[in-house]
This record gives sequence, C-alpha cells and structure tokens, in this order.
Amino acid sequence: MPRHPEFPHADGVLYLNHAGVGPWPMQARNAVAAFADECMTQGAKNYPRWVAAETRLRGRLARLMRAPSADDVVLVKNTSEGLSLIAHGWDWQPGDEVVVNDQEFPSNRWVWESLEAAYGVVVRRVRLEDGPTPEDALIQAFTTRTRLLPVSSVQYGTGLRMDLPRLAEACRSRGVLLCVDAIQTLGALPLDVDADFVVADGHKWMLGPEGLGGLYIRADLRDRLRVRQIGWHMAEHLGQFDRPEWVPATTGRRFECGSPNLLGAHALDASLSLLEEIGSERVASLVLERARYVMEGALRRGFRLITPTEANRHAGIVTFAPPHCPSAALHQALQREGVICAERCGGIRFSAHFYNDMEELEAALDRVEALSRALAKEVGGDP
Repeated sequence: MPRHPEFPHADGVLYLNHAGVGPWPMQARNAVAAFADECMTQGAKNYPRWVAAETRLRGRLARLMRAPSADDVVLVKNTSEGLSLIAHGWDWQPGDEVVVNDQEFPSNRWVWESLEAAYGVVVRRVRLEDGPTPEDALIQAFTTRTRLLPVSSVQYGTGLRMDLPRLAEACRSRGVLLCVDAIQTLGALPLDVDADFVVADGHKWMLGPEGLGGLYIRADLRDRLRVRQIGWHMAEHLGQFDRPEWVPATTGRRFECGSPNLLGAHALDASLSLLEEIGSERVASLVLERARYVMEGALRRGFRLITPTEANRHAGIVTFAPPHCPSAALHQALQREGVICAERCGGIRFSAHFYNDMEELEAALDRVEALSRALAKEVGGDP
C-alpha cells in the first residue's frame, strides 16, 4: 500500500498508536539530523539560531493551547512535570478540594492525591458514570471548598471526549480553576476551551519526541504559583551571569530552571510546522473521519465499542473489544503482526492520525478479526 512521504513506516507496520507514542515525520528526523551534524562540526557556534527554533516552538504551542501570548507558555519535560508545577506550586489551605475522576491517566490522579498528605487538600473522587453526563458527575461534586478541577480533554482509555466549554462555564461561575490535560487533543483536534491551565507533551498526536511539551498558565496566575526550581535560565535578566541580584522572569520562563532541550525543540518545531502546513481544521477532519471508519469497521465485525459513537463524544481514540478473546493476548499477537496499537479498558485501542489511509485501517481490522478468532478457539470460546 502507498506510504505517506512524511511517514515511511517499515513494511508490514500498521501504526495506530498515536495516543501512545507517535512516530516522527520525515521533516522532524531531518531537523534532528541537521542539528546533530551542526553540533558535531560547529558546536554551539550558532546558538542564537537554536534559540530562534525554541522561540518558534513557543509560538506554535501558544497557538495550539489558545494562549494569548508565547510568554504564557512554559516548556516542560512532560505532562507530569507541568501538572506537578501547578499542584505543588499553588497556595493550598487545609480543607481545599480538588475533584478528580476515575478515568484519568495516573499522572492526572496521583499528583492531586499527593496533596492530601502534603497540604491537607481533600481529593473528591468521582465516577463519570454516576451522573446524567460525565460533566454533571463532576459539577455535582463541587462544594464551596472546591478550588480546582483537573480533567483530560479526551480520556486516554475510553476515548471519551469531554465537554470542556460546559466545564469551563461551571468552573467560572463557581470560582474553580480549570486545568486541562490536553495530550490526547493537541495535534489531533483544535482545543475548544480557554482554560486556566493547559498541559501536554509532544510525543503523541503532535508527532514529536519524548521529553518536551508545553504548559500554559493564565498570565494573572503565574505570580500565584510558587517557584520550586531555581537556575540560570529562569532569571528575568537572562544571560547576565555577573549580575549580583536576580528575580524570576515575568514570563512562563520563570518555571524553566536550567538548560533547555534544544534537540527536542528542533524536532517538535518541525513536527508542528507540518501540522500547521496542513491546517488544524483539515487535520481534525481527517482524524475524525478515520475514527468513524474504525468504529464502523469494528461494529461490522461484531466487536463491542468502548468509545462513545456520538460525534461530539470522541476524538481520535477508538477502543473496542472483540468477543470471547482476552485483550492482553490479542494485543501481543497484534504487535507481533505489525499492528502497533494499545490495550486499554479490556479492549484494543486504535488511534489513527491524519495520514493513515483507509486501506491500512481495513487491513488492521482484518488482522484483529483473524487473530481474535484464532485466540478464541485456543481458549475454548465461540469464534
């Protein structure tokens, strides 16, 4: 089958795990190769140009996160670091509450749970199935002591797409801060909310390397977060090493303590430039088209969908469960057959990006069907 020129995967590989770790496009690979050659032959001779790549990246992340300015963006190692900067930087009072739901990835649960012992924060745990809608379940848990709602824009396992505008309205009316983990949205769909905090790292739908992402902090909240890490890069007067006095930068750089990940910046900048060339609306249309194709193909084969089918309730993730077949064994078999996907929520999770074609999706679903039938026979189920 034909290959997208930016994604020349190895023969036999059907890559459907962009919700896990996405592959780099060719131009990201080329940017890193050029950077490596430059480092080898010239060292840091062109360091100002490297900083220019980092500056471009801040601008691209600001556009993705709906940040008013690139100054509002903090470059972080990953989503967990960004969430930790918020959670352990806020001025909590004993009895303050955070509402956490049961479908969040551990990074967006554990960091808030760590506040219980550290600061006496009360973590109110909510099952999303316990309300008329997932948003109702969260909003009904608010009390007068609720200070913050952390929520993923799209749940990593079920693929449930949250109604962020409704949650934002509820938070604003009650004086609750909204913190969005947007890692399963940015690079796939436009973010549809202006939140107080947005965080995501670049190795999933943004098609970048691990080890670099962005954190948006609303400008008027920056000074309210304690600076926990100190280093040369976070000073207002950057580069003035002989200056006897220093203060943290007034921009998001105040939370970046040391030397930046310029290798990662070159890669992620190149990946995001590709997505910008295609256009966010076009990318979103293609991602949703492929998700619907997988849903229809899974249902046609008798698989049970775990991901909601409503148009406004899913993004690029589709999780489904073939009958009479253990999902762990099926996932291992699929990996061996070159179908790169994930096992989540007792099913198989496909997450196709804009460049995956329908022929690939059909071939992957055919392999799921064949392997699930074979495994069902092995365990004595009904194939």
